[in-house]
Amino acid sequence: MLHTMRWFGPQDPVSLFDLRQAGCAGVVTALHQLPVGAVWPEADIRARQRLIEADNATHAPLHWAVVESLPVHEAIKKGLPARDAYIEAYQQSLRHLAACGVRTVCYNFMPMLDWSRTDLAYALPDGSRALRFVWQDLAMFDLCLLQRPGAAADYTPAVAAAARRQFAGMSADAAAQLARTVLRGLPGAEESFALTGFQALLDEYAAVDAAALREHLHYFLRAVAPVAQALGMGLAIHPDDPPFPLLGLPRVVSTEADLAGLLAACDVPANGLTFCTGSLGVRPDNDLAGMARRFGPRIHFVHLRATRREADPRTFHEADHLAGDVDMYAVVGALVREEERRRATSAAAPALPMRPDHGHQMLNDLHQPGANPGYSAIGRLRGLAELRGLEYGIRRALAEGPPS
Repeated sequence: MLHTMRWFGPQDPVSLFDLRQAGCAGVVTALHQLPVGAVWPEADIRARQRLIEADNATHAPLHWAVVESLPVHEAIKKGLPARDAYIEAYQQSLRHLAACGVRTVCYNFMPMLDWSRTDLAYALPDGSRALRFVWQDLAMFDLCLLQRPGAAADYTPAVAAAARRQFAGMSADAAAQLARTVLRGLPGAEESFALTGFQALLDEYAAVDAAALREHLHYFLRAVAPVAQALGMGLAIHPDDPPFPLLGLPRVVSTEADLAGLLAACDVPANGLTFCTGSLGVRPDNDLAGMARRFGPRIHFVHLRATRREADPRTFHEADHLAGDVDMYAVVGALVREEERRRATSAAAPALPMRPDHGHQMLNDLHQPGANPGYSAIGRLRGLAELRGLEYGIRRALAEGPPS
């Protein structure tokens, strides 16, 4: 696979040389400085490419392998009349990216919030820190801070009661920190949400249930996937994270059936997946290795990480990359076989881009603030090293058989 890491641009404290030294050949990045819905100018894309490739003549070369992400405007997700103009802008951005040779685009269709956590610095037994999502903490935010109308119906009486008790003993600073964590914006983006006014934004989705959101996604795909196909690109939707509804908002990219439905909605090879084992792995009903086999030809990008479900299965934390509830051996084995199938079909088939996702904050990263949560250098370096070793072992075993 093509080993990559996400890079948030010139302001990212993790440098391009850090990515080189980690063993990456590809960079996953985006033009985070541009507003959602704007056309990405070709000049801006080429400027980012020049920045990534500036030291290629004298050092291990890097190239812009994957866009993560080209965000989908909320008007498209809501199905508003303005969506067609935003879809046209999206199509134009795809044309500009293709003209610059960037041909894999990751995006998501989660309403309002991107990936959501309630703790960005959960202490693990070894002293490192991880991202964590606690269902009771979300209930506390929803019921006691946001006070969303009808929220109690989304939680069991036991969870709701426990959340209210916990909130009663919480300090004002801790409550404010919880709100900031839940309402963070897109990774790498400058904006985030504020508690004041957030309910009004949620109200704009009052008429958008799961069926409507799914149809809006399929409408978008029927418009943009044929353009991507004509350009020789791969559109790779990222699954919901977490893969269940939050704060009354539907989520429709969470299960195998969801993925099968969106692929069928516009059945062209360009309409594909970002196969994120961490997001999909939160649900025990997702058979990750089987999904990797069944969806293999439509997987354009891979995020490898492992989550660990806790006592309440909607509570989880980011585990070590080879631990947690993900059978990483089986998943990587399926992906390696998919790559071999592609190369048997075409010797020129490109390597499948993969990045280690959401590393732990550890070692010197614990004392160097500024990195986006989950994207500090050393934890991802550890994850990539483990995954690279696993991939190497699988490939060698397939080629030679098990050691005697």
